[in-house]
Amino acid sequence: MGEPSRRVLLGALWRMSRPAQLALIALVYALGVAMAFGRGATADPRTVGFGLAALLPTAASVHYANEYADVDTDAMTDRTPFSGGSGALVESGLSPRLALRAAVASGVAGVALLVAGATPMGARVLSPVSAALLGGILVVGWQYSVGPLRLAWNGLGEATNAALGGAALPLYGFAVVTGHVTVGAALATVPFALVVFVNLLETQWPDRRADAAVGKRTLATRWSAGRLRAVYAAGSLAAAGSVVVLAGRVLPPPVAVGTLAPMVGLVPGASRFTRREEPLPAVVTMVLVALGATVGWVAVVGLAPSLPA
Repeated sequence: MGEPSRRVLLGALWRMSRPAQLALIALVYALGVAMAFGRGATADPRTVGFGLAALLPTAASVHYANEYADVDTDAMTDRTPFSGGSGALVESGLSPRLALRAAVASGVAGVALLVAGATPMGARVLSPVSAALLGGILVVGWQYSVGPLRLAWNGLGEATNAALGGAALPLYGFAVVTGHVTVGAALATVPFALVVFVNLLETQWPDRRADAAVGKRTLATRWSAGRLRAVYAAGSLAAAGSVVVLAGRVLPPPVAVGTLAPMVGLVPGASRFTRREEPLPAVVTMVLVALGATVGWVAVVGLAPSLPA
């Protein structure tokens, strides 16, 4: 069998980078940026653009590492649009080492941009706090999939992913603009982080048999369907309840409405979770919450630009 063509290689690399997830990551980054602007901060657009430029290869590196670690699972699972990995390695027959090399190369690119943006010898547009957050996302994101911690394989993947994607990522966007992180900003990420956790319960469910077969101990493989549904419902109620509690000073009215309204999608999600294999309600809800919160903060920029950071 001959060497794979460049088209096959590039196609696999593109799919393994998970473009749809990168787009969502850019949206969540924008959420953090909008939060900073909504609280009265200002920043050069080039700084915001540089922060995104450093984030995307970092996120791609985490995705490639996950593709490398999960190739055996992906070969056995029934893939859906929101679960089961990209399937690029399985379908192309390419070596998992391609994903590992891509993970390393993307990680090096992300770190290079991070160094260029955060050190005196570089552009110095990223603060130490934003640089630390992005570095932490890279390190913990790798440990989600690979050793020594392999968090996703030890029952900690859902909580870790929610903390990274639901809290650290928007706080990175906030810190790129402000140079720091505040208690108020951290509290403002709580509703979205809880929705991300619920989404992960739903997207892990279709992969449970394949995960169990290779020893990947996600919550879907460790807990009964009844317990998973109870946690799903509790997480949904906690997400909605946190918006109510934080509405006012932490979450201005436009943000509270934009965050809370899409959570109605978790109601049908709670009734169908573990009863259907296709994850959908929580995925759609997560995207709409990110979008609604971002739009809410953008509205606040015009309505109340003097909110304290």
